[in-house]
Amino acid sequence: QVQVVESGGDLVQAGGSLRLSCTASGLTFENHVMGWFRQIPGKEREGVSCINWTGIITDYADSVKGRFTISRDNAKNTLYLQMNSLKPEDTAMYYCAIGQYTHCSNSWRHGRGFDDWGQGTQVTVSS
Repeated sequence: QVQVVESGGDLVQAGGSLRLSCTASGLTFENHVMGWFRQIPGKEREGVSCINWTGIITDYADSVKGRFTISRDNAKNTLYLQMNSLKPEDTAMYYCAIGQYTHCSNSWRHGRGFDDWGQGTQVTVSS
């Protein structure tokens, strides 16, 4: 059984930083593309970042480019999201997801191809 657990969410002031972590078990972690998504109540889920199985190829939403960095440690079955220069509009529940394949597809931002999701970790950025 695949389990996905996020951590690291917190309340932080605008301009601050946070690092989210996501640990997965019950699968061969290194065989899967991974993604970070976020959602505000009442709004559609947004793809934040995607990373291929090797960790070499990454993609980001325009809203976070240059501020967020996705990475993974396959030896530890762990995915990370380093978030710098946080803005109030980054406030959301952040979810980690495991993809069916090895690379970020053209539709990764819509969550397509991601089968297993965590429960989320809340990030709140105060102005």
